Amino acid sequence: MAEQGQGSTSTLRAGLVVAGITGLGAFGPAMGLSSAWIVVFVLGGLIAFSVDAASWQGMGGHILAEALPGGQERLRRIAVHEAGHLLVAETEALPVQRVLVGTLACVQAGLASNGATEFVVPESVRMTLEDLRRWSRVLQAGIAAEKLVFGKARGGADDRALLGRLWGMSGHDANTAQREQRRARREIEQQLRDQRDELDQQAIALLETAPRLAR
Repeated sequence: MAEQGQGSTSTLRAGLVVAGITGLGAFGPAMGLSSAWIVVFVLGGLIAFSVDAASWQGMGGHILAEALPGGQERLRRIAVHEAGHLLVAETEALPVQRVLVGTLACVQAGLASNGATEFVVPESVRMTLEDLRRWSRVLQAGIAAEKLVFGKARGGADDRALLGRLWGMSGHDANTAQREQRRARREIEQQLRDQRDELDQQAIALLETAPRLAR
């Protein structure tokens, strides 16, 4: 699952509100808006900003950011992350339920996220060591794909959490878990380098299907 930095989007939302308030104050009278209407618009913007932050966990700000100029690059990063998961899952023969790219796609699916690749994950059954290795490769593939294409990863917190939970249920000690995860990371980094063209093509295909506002 891909997550974008909350801090940058919160700053963007706040900046948009401030810019809107400033614009109304400067140009509202010239546009024929009375002081009363300016106050109404300003309060409405502040209320919407507060509701988004409190009730929608900032998802509205992410959707807006992805629709604005520059939003395509945000979506591309998410698509690359999810393409990494998908490509390695195919290699490992792990069935993928669905792939979602962008906040709008996730909200429409009932998820508070920016992107997701969904699998059927055992809740409590201990996995064999080989299965754990497979999951270690698949769950770290999104981060590895981002690093390969962009130089660093922004998403992957949920991937790390799930991987930690799977190893925690396995009964293996921490040293074994860390060693196997490092090994898996090296393997998928090499795989994605070897399959860079396929990674790029998969990301493009996912990006083309990602919903956006006004599209």
